[in-house]
Amino acid sequence: MRILQLVSCRGWSSDAYWAARVSRELERRGHEVTLGCRVGTDERVITPALQLGVRSIETFAFASGLKPLADPADVRRLTAKLAETDIVHVHRGKEHWLAAAANRLSQTPRPLVRTRHIALAVRPHAANRWLYRRATAWVVTVTDAIRGQYIASGLLEPERVTALPGGVDTEVYRPLPADPGVRRKLGGEPDRPLVGVVAGLRVMKGHAVVIEAAGYLGARGLRPRFAFVGRGSTEPAIRAAIRAAGLDAQFTVSGFADDLPQVLAALDVVLYVPLESDGMSRVVFECLAAGRPLIASRVGVVPEVLTDDEHAVLVPSGDAAALADAIARLLGNAGIRERLGRAARKLVESRYSGAQLAAALETRYARLVTAPPV
Repeated sequence: MRILQLVSCRGWSSDAYWAARVSRELERRGHEVTLGCRVGTDERVITPALQLGVRSIETFAFASGLKPLADPADVRRLTAKLAETDIVHVHRGKEHWLAAAANRLSQTPRPLVRTRHIALAVRPHAANRWLYRRATAWVVTVTDAIRGQYIASGLLEPERVTALPGGVDTEVYRPLPADPGVRRKLGGEPDRPLVGVVAGLRVMKGHAVVIEAAGYLGARGLRPRFAFVGRGSTEPAIRAAIRAAGLDAQFTVSGFADDLPQVLAALDVVLYVPLESDGMSRVVFECLAAGRPLIASRVGVVPEVLTDDEHAVLVPSGDAAALADAIARLLGNAGIRERLGRAARKLVESRYSGAQLAAALETRYARLVTAPPV
């Protein structure tokens, strides 16, 4: 099939990653895929997509808001593109409306698929009723909770909206031996466990909870090393909190990681502890695919796909004492860590790999292509 994936993100968000990931996986399955990105996002979106292996990328204006010059130009280009496309898959509202308009004007309208990445209810006003009931063939959501929002809104029948979380590349993210050099860079020390958080340095990612949990562990005589891997606006505040807690000797803030699979391999325990989540976090699936023992907050996709003490240890979000207890338990029992890592890898291989996601999309795409236009 000839597939056009459209994503208007200005940065490397979960939407952009998901679009690029499925584009690459569908290419691996023999399809001709073009990824349409916002113009001017070469460094922030296009380069990472190329690094993931996406082969064909085109740019569109995808200007924010209603733009009387840029929008008609995008619609004209999309209308022309439909003649050489079998199916269009969009990821945000901007491209959704533009693709719907192009389909309306085209002599060769194509099935339109939308993925919804965030847990924000879609309002069932007249425009959205037309967009979803008449212009959109199928909706994909990254969690069951988001799917439930669509069904509750009355915009779609249950059979026209499907939850498909996951999509990690199990060839790139796989169990690896720890690289001593990477471990040292993260602050690792011989015979001392290393616990890591891979996340942007933002308030809702839970770094402050980890610092508080480290304090609880210290009071119990447990002082593992901690690594915060990522960049963000709250880095000065995070460093100040570490200093205020007297924990400088235990924490490393290492910045962006060029080789995340090697970073994950260097960690004895990985933490995913945001205070809340709008949807799917790719780092959860990357960690699972890497076979690393995971402690995760019960937010977003986590309670939908993971069973406590089977695939990971689950804790209430924002609960530093519970997090400290979970860290102490895993660091004190190598057998549990190994069991969780094996189960995590098996879960991803069986249900949440990029290949599984692409196969599910491919099956539904094929049905839509042979059905009458919406």
